[in-house]
Amino acid sequence: MSSSPSQGSTSVSTGAAEAAHAEIPRHRIILASLIGTTIEFYDFYIYATAAVSIFPLLFFHGDDPGMNLLLSMATFGVAFLARPLGSVVFGHFGDIVGRKATLVGALLIMGLATFLIGTLPTYHQIGLWAPTMLTILRFCQGLGLGGEWSGAALLASETAKPGKRASAAMWPQLGAPFGFILANGLFLVLTSFFAYDSTSPSLDDPFVVWGWRLPFLLSIIMIGVGLYVRLRIEETPVFARAMQNDERVKAPIGEVFAKDWRRIILGTFIMLATYGLFYLMTTWILSYAIGSEEAGGLQYGYHSFLILQLISILFFAAFIPVSGALADKFGRRPMLLVVTAAIIAFGFTFGFWLAPASMGTGEGMNVGLMLVFLCVGMALMGLTFGPMSAVLPELFPTNTRYTGSGVAYNAASILGAALTPFAASWLVQVQGVDAVGYYLALLGALTFVALWLAPETKTRSLYTSAAE
Repeated sequence: MSSSPSQGSTSVSTGAAEAAHAEIPRHRIILASLIGTTIEFYDFYIYATAAVSIFPLLFFHGDDPGMNLLLSMATFGVAFLARPLGSVVFGHFGDIVGRKATLVGALLIMGLATFLIGTLPTYHQIGLWAPTMLTILRFCQGLGLGGEWSGAALLASETAKPGKRASAAMWPQLGAPFGFILANGLFLVLTSFFAYDSTSPSLDDPFVVWGWRLPFLLSIIMIGVGLYVRLRIEETPVFARAMQNDERVKAPIGEVFAKDWRRIILGTFIMLATYGLFYLMTTWILSYAIGSEEAGGLQYGYHSFLILQLISILFFAAFIPVSGALADKFGRRPMLLVVTAAIIAFGFTFGFWLAPASMGTGEGMNVGLMLVFLCVGMALMGLTFGPMSAVLPELFPTNTRYTGSGVAYNAASILGAALTPFAASWLVQVQGVDAVGYYLALLGALTFVALWLAPETKTRSLYTSAAE
């Protein structure tokens, strides 16, 4: 693959770079990049939680609970189909108009779609229109999400000090565990307040009737905070220089596919295992743990399992800054190759951890064993996810960086995330839980190959044009 650009052609002087970074109010950059991804993952988690525990009851009609769950998981995957389109649309404006304005637009579309989901009538009220509207809003949610992450990653990485880019760029990554804690913490409070029992749900239960809507409706508060913060930030110095030097292109998507299509493929597969692990450890494991034994699940209480997830997510948050420091010290490739090998090994142990024979079911589930499994998986998630907001942007030149990193990130979402909860639920029903681990190991092997072929980008300057 192409090597790093030469030092003379790509880097600005140390003094000039430090002067540019000194003018950036770092606390404002951190908050602006963190708030958006926190809202992003909050939105996704509340949808994922509802898709597992509520939507099969309210938006899909049938006598087979396993099929209703699969249909609900299918709507969950719709957003991942929209995300690459969102990365193209928002990437276009992000590379031409600027990072700031584009981030505001992505936040608005993403947040309003989430709020409106909380207002939808159910299948029992308007029939098939209910899942149709749910799917449309899920698509709009994914459209906004497609432009959110890459913009936040560029905001953090393009304002970082030399040699500290992975550590600086890890801030938007912390939005994932923060969003999880906010979303699932709120669901935990609500299910406790309503005394909701997921093992024997009823359509007359107040939580099923209206309580589940509150997390979606309350997202409007976070949107307001996010808009206030983002409207007060400045454009990144890297993009400002590209504007000054007239380096922008008319069609970033055409440019990036014409000149950097190899890097898009590499970036997609570099992110593949991260996405697969993420949605196995958050969405699928919830459906497996609280699912009925008839559908191949463990039939453990939703409320109790949510507590275990909230504990394990602390490991996710703790290892993100660790990963940033390791990537800055040892380089992106060596660090991620080791972590990806550990993910592959972890996949081969799923049968040991999760098989009903060893884990137990219902109130007899081995809580300690499940908690250790979740903590190990979340620690690996923090290590692999943390550096990605530096790795993907570093692959592309300034004038197509928003588009290129966004397309790679969101293409990986289709391959590694859109199908994962659905595929894992199906694999459990037809092959057993061991097969889910083999699925993760396969994703990890593909990522390992991509990392092996990718260039090291630790010392690459972000002040680069396509020609350089």
